[in-house]
Amino acid sequence: MGTALHFVRAGGMMMIPLTICSILALAIIIEKAYTLRTRRVIAPEIVGVIENMGGREDVIASIAVCQRVNSPFARVIESSLSKHRLPRADNVELTQATARQEVGALERGLLMLEIITGISPLLGLLGTVLGIFHVFNVIVDRGVGEASVLSGGISEALITTIVGLFIAIPALVAHSYYSKRVDELVLEIEHYANTITHKLYSSETEPAGETVSVKR
Repeated sequence: MGTALHFVRAGGMMMIPLTICSILALAIIIEKAYTLRTRRVIAPEIVGVIENMGGREDVIASIAVCQRVNSPFARVIESSLSKHRLPRADNVELTQATARQEVGALERGLLMLEIITGISPLLGLLGTVLGIFHVFNVIVDRGVGEASVLSGGISEALITTIVGLFIAIPALVAHSYYSKRVDELVLEIEHYANTITHKLYSSETEPAGETVSVKR
């Protein structure tokens, strides 16, 4: 613990924003690991409702199941079911609007993670520049004869760059992984939303028409 505190103090004032970045990044990574689980988003109960639904006669019971399940997927399917009396095109449009809102909730935090990925190395570099500036001031005051002072000052100046990279690398990996995960979940939501739309309007004689597409 003492070594860690000394490490933080040695990095200077730039360790404060870097510490904040590390805490935020860790919190977002943990939160996304929980909220983007397949069973939490694509609830099996709702998949069962879609697969077992025969037509509009099952709408009321299906809506009741959706209302019991607290998930983005359930809310999208409920939106489509609750508007089954509307023309297909209107239902699709309103379902897409609901889906975009839910996808926005799934993406919450990813922008902050992307910002942390970009800003952490820059904060680290700024800390190093400030540290080197301090070393030059030491040279002006004491000359270049005290090698231990100079080497110690340079090593401390590099601490913030090291910390910035240690924050940015896992944040970048997590951002890439979770962005891909959201894309996969969106495709599944689109697939099931289109399946339920087809079942609701399968008796219509007009062409299939529009399909649910969540543009990101």
